[in-house]
Amino acid sequence: MTRSPSLPPYVVAALLTVSIPAAAHAQSSTGSTGNRTAGAQPPVSSLTPADVKLLAETHIAIGLVHDSADARSAQSKNKTKDAQLELAQKKREAVAQVLTARGLTEDEYQRRRFVVSTNLELRTQFDSVVAKITGVPIPGRMAVAAAPGFVPAAQLPPGLVGTHIGHVTTSYVDTPEKMGLLPMAFAEAAVASQHAALATRTPTNLAAMQMHAGHVLNALDPSLMKEGPGKGYGLRKAAGGVAQHIELAAKETGASGGVKIHATHIAAAARGTLTRVDAAIALIKQIQSATDAKEASSLISQLASLCNQLANGADTNADGRVDWGNGEGGLQQAQEHVQLLIAGEKK
Repeated sequence: MTRSPSLPPYVVAALLTVSIPAAAHAQSSTGSTGNRTAGAQPPVSSLTPADVKLLAETHIAIGLVHDSADARSAQSKNKTKDAQLELAQKKREAVAQVLTARGLTEDEYQRRRFVVSTNLELRTQFDSVVAKITGVPIPGRMAVAAAPGFVPAAQLPPGLVGTHIGHVTTSYVDTPEKMGLLPMAFAEAAVASQHAALATRTPTNLAAMQMHAGHVLNALDPSLMKEGPGKGYGLRKAAGGVAQHIELAAKETGASGGVKIHATHIAAAARGTLTRVDAAIALIKQIQSATDAKEASSLISQLASLCNQLANGADTNADGRVDWGNGEGGLQQAQEHVQLLIAGEKK
């Protein structure tokens, strides 16, 4: 069976956390579960691994249909009632084609969704298949320690030096889920890079490019674009916080020479990221003001390149390496020097 194309992480997460539970509710409310007691686990044997794999592939393919239809529906030329009705009909037909191509009826597809949604073992299998197909980690399954930039509290130096470093690497009071500022910066940079890349896939569709540019802006600075797939904190604020708090650590009386040296490197890399954030926002404003796709496409290409540099930095002097300073450093270089700092404090 042909694999379905990859979906963006936020789409997969939405499908997994909304679509399947909703289907389960719909099935139970219509009585299609027969005499089964609410909340009872269907037998695992009710679906084979091949059935679960087929369900996951179908689920992803239908998600792509919805994404494509929603993008067309959002275009200004399709805002009339007739256009919306026509698009809705085409979406239903496309979903039916997906099911037919996989040998499923609508009823059987919904039955399998219900079974998976109410059985933990099957749901785990389903999540694993989706993660394998899309390359996206299973929602809620990634350990915090695996997040880029994260350092466990037990590894931090003692006293106020460790407190400020912990704000950078481990936990901060006003971030979503109390993430450290550097892990938060990585998370927002990933969203920005992803949506800049998505924008490059539609070089003839001005509305789609402007939509994704807005998503990038939301990840960079949600005060400028409130709605979008970002984490709600913003890379600009997170990277600025990294520079501020690592420098506070270096200013503490108990800061070692290693802390002071690496704090300079970390802060410089964070500020290099901030410079790119400002440049990206300037590009986005031009994209949002563009009146034709050709003009926007050229700017989108620049934006995608710039967003890749948010985490990776850039070898601006062409010496074959990305330094923490000279405006080259990105979040990755900040992380490298965090690791060097922590390793030095263990000695």
